[in-house]
Amino acid sequence: SVIEIWQWGGPSQLETFDPKPDAPRDYNNGLKSIKTNAGFYVHEWLPELAKCADLYSVVRTLTHPYGGHEKATYLMQTGHVPGIEPITYPALGAIVSSMKKKDYQGELAPFVILTQAKGRFSEVGFLGDAYAPLVTGGNPNANVFEVDGIVPPGGLTTEQINMRFEKALQFDHLRLPKHAAFDLAGEQARKIITGKAAETFDLSRESKEMRERYGRTIIGQQLLAARRLVEYGIPYISINYNGWDSHKRHFETMKKPTAEMDQAVSALLLDLKEKNLLDTTLVWMCGEFGRVPKIDRQPPWNGGRNHFPRCYSALVAGGGFKGGCVVGESDATTDHVKERPVTPIEFLGSICELAGIDPEGHLPNPKGLRLNVMPLPTGEKAGHGRLKEIYA
Repeated sequence: SVIEIWQWGGPSQLETFDPKPDAPRDYNNGLKSIKTNAGFYVHEWLPELAKCADLYSVVRTLTHPYGGHEKATYLMQTGHVPGIEPITYPALGAIVSSMKKKDYQGELAPFVILTQAKGRFSEVGFLGDAYAPLVTGGNPNANVFEVDGIVPPGGLTTEQINMRFEKALQFDHLRLPKHAAFDLAGEQARKIITGKAAETFDLSRESKEMRERYGRTIIGQQLLAARRLVEYGIPYISINYNGWDSHKRHFETMKKPTAEMDQAVSALLLDLKEKNLLDTTLVWMCGEFGRVPKIDRQPPWNGGRNHFPRCYSALVAGGGFKGGCVVGESDATTDHVKERPVTPIEFLGSICELAGIDPEGHLPNPKGLRLNVMPLPTGEKAGHGRLKEIYA
């Protein structure tokens, strides 16, 4: 399985995985870093992730030229440069789930999004609706996680649901043969909403201690649900984690979501490790870009950070990635990549490769065009590397 934690809006590299405590205050606001159990440093706002850094690695030098959300998201989700071709490529979630669909036996869609779609582009692209994700909606931190089309609203019990199906059949006097397909669809729906699929989203089946371990927050319970979806066998789970677009009052705005992320992501990694699932579950986390290194203290930003795609960070763990490593080095303020730039194609291509998908392989499409998972290298010296230095 692959779990994608998408930090929608772009988190600051300085207040996460590339802190610069020795930089001028106009860059770090006087905040410090802490040493992880793997020896590298993260921001002081990430104490729990510092304790389990041996389970993940950090890429500090992701880089591309697009500072707008739409283009940057498209590139970081598909690996393809926006606007070059007159087609919409599928996001990584649709690619992985489509390639693994034949080996997947579950009743849920093989691509699940918790809890909102990104909305920046069509995540299935030219693959079409057959590969559309299940977008859950709902609030996993509520008493009942009401998943659209799976968990009925109002907390209905299995007995109440079955009774409603039976009553519907009693009122249906036609029962004509031509309605067989309709009946089959109804029976399939009943199996899903009264069976194991719906139970997967029932977080009340987890202990109080486990729920609190992840944090009684939206992101905490999203990641707990993601672990349950891994146990169910879903090939690709995407958590669209909103709220990282910190143009204004960055430090006042970001401290709370960063603390929630620190607790939830560290709990997920430790939980997967304890359940012997980390080696077979690839976790990646980043946004479409980072934030401008120098703090903008002028009105209307008042201590904000704007979009910055030139040098930013990501986390990868499990699924064939080593833990405890750092890829790349930025300069003294993260203004520029100092060593080992990593492109979105290289980054996503590595995830594909470890997920068992050839990054340069053919993508099926309705028109039979020669379209590839990731762009092919061109030119005499061209080539797309991979993050081989952190492959296990």
